[in-house]
Amino acid sequence: MKKLIILLILALCQYSFGQFKKDSLNNNDIKLAALPYYSYGKGLGVTSPDSIFQLNIRFRMQNRVTYINEENEENRYEAQIRRLRLRFDGYVGDPKFLYVIQLSFAPGDVGVIEDGENINIIRDAAIFYRPNKNWNFIFGQTKLPGNRQRVNSSGALQLTDRTINNAKFTIDRDFGVQAYYLNERKDAFSYNVKTAISTGEGRNWTKTSDDGVALTGKIELFPFGTFKKNGIYFEGDILREESPKLLLSGAFQQNNRAVRAQGQLGKELFQPRTLRSTFFDALLKYNGWSLMSAYMNRKAKDIIIYDPNDVTNFNYVFAGEGFDYQMSYVFPSNYEIIGRFSTQQVADEIQSLAPNSKQYSFGLTRYLWEHTFKLQAELTYNELNYNWSSSSSNWYARFQIEIGI
Repeated sequence: MKKLIILLILALCQYSFGQFKKDSLNNNDIKLAALPYYSYGKGLGVTSPDSIFQLNIRFRMQNRVTYINEENEENRYEAQIRRLRLRFDGYVGDPKFLYVIQLSFAPGDVGVIEDGENINIIRDAAIFYRPNKNWNFIFGQTKLPGNRQRVNSSGALQLTDRTINNAKFTIDRDFGVQAYYLNERKDAFSYNVKTAISTGEGRNWTKTSDDGVALTGKIELFPFGTFKKNGIYFEGDILREESPKLLLSGAFQQNNRAVRAQGQLGKELFQPRTLRSTFFDALLKYNGWSLMSAYMNRKAKDIIIYDPNDVTNFNYVFAGEGFDYQMSYVFPSNYEIIGRFSTQQVADEIQSLAPNSKQYSFGLTRYLWEHTFKLQAELTYNELNYNWSSSSSNWYARFQIEIGI
C-alpha cells in the first residue's frame, strides 16, 4: 500500500510538472509574439520525451511582381522573392529559458554585399528568460521596442511594405539587453513597459567599436484591455473585435555616438553623432475596422558631416519627422480594403539633399489563412518635393503572395 501511494504521488508530480511546462510554454507562445515574427500557427514542433527541450521550425516567403512608373525614367517591372525567412524557437531545460533564431535568405533581405561588410543572414539570435508572466529579459540580437509598424513582422502587414517614414526613421534591430514588464488584462486597463540597452549600430555590425550605447524606452497603454491573440502585432481587424480595443504607445531612443546615418541603419558617417528618436502610435480595432496613426522623428546636432581628409566630401544624418495614417475594413468574406497616407518632412539643413515626400497607397488583400497565407494587391503613388521648387512623382502597382507556417 505504501509503495502504491508513493507511485501515485510520483505520477501526480510528473503530471503536474508536465502541465506546468505546457502552461508555461503556452504563455511563452503568447509573449513570444513580441518577437519580430508573426504567425497564428506554431510551426512544426519537436519536443524531447523528457520535455526538457523543444524546437519549433517555421518558414515564410513573399513572392511579388511590381510594375514601376518613375518620372524621367523608363517604365519597368521587377519580379522577386522579397523575403524568405527561416525561424527556429523553443526552450532548453525549462520553459522559462527560451531562444529564437531567425535567418533571411532572399537578396532583398540580405542586401548588397560590399567589401569589408558582413553578410546580413542573421536577423534574430536571442535568449529569453521569463521568470513569471510579467517579466521578460532578452539578451542578443532582435528588434528594439520602437515604432509599432516596425515591431510588427513584415508578414503581418496589410500592404506589401511599411511606410516611407518607417524606412527612414525606424530604430530596427540591435544587439543588447532588453527588459519588459507586461501587465496585460483582457477587459481592463493594461500597460507594458519596455526598455533596452544596445550597441546602437544595428544587426551584424563588427566594423567598428566605440564607447557609445543606445538607450530605448517604451510605454504601451490599453485603455479597454488587450486585443485578441495579441492583435497589436498584426495589422487589420481580421479577428473582428467585439468591443473597441485601443493601443496608445510612445517610445524614445538616444543613440550615443552613432556611426550610421539612421542610427541602426544607413551608411557610415565620417564622424559619430548622438541621435534622438521619438515615436508615438495609436491603433484602434473594432468589428472589422482598423485605424492606425503614427508619428516619428529623429534629431541631432550638426547633421551634415564633412570628411576630415577631403572637405569636398560629406554625408549627413537623416533627420526630420513624419506622420502615417492608415484605415482598413475586413469583410466577413475575408477580403480587406486598405488606404494609407504618409507625409515626411526632412530637417531644414538637408532640404537641398533629400526631398520632402508624400505617399498614397490603396490595397486589396484576400486572407486565405489569416496573415500566414494571403494574396495582396497594392497601388502606391509618391510625390517628392525639393527645396528648389522642383518636384517629381512616381507610382507602382504590385501583386504579392505571402505563405508560411
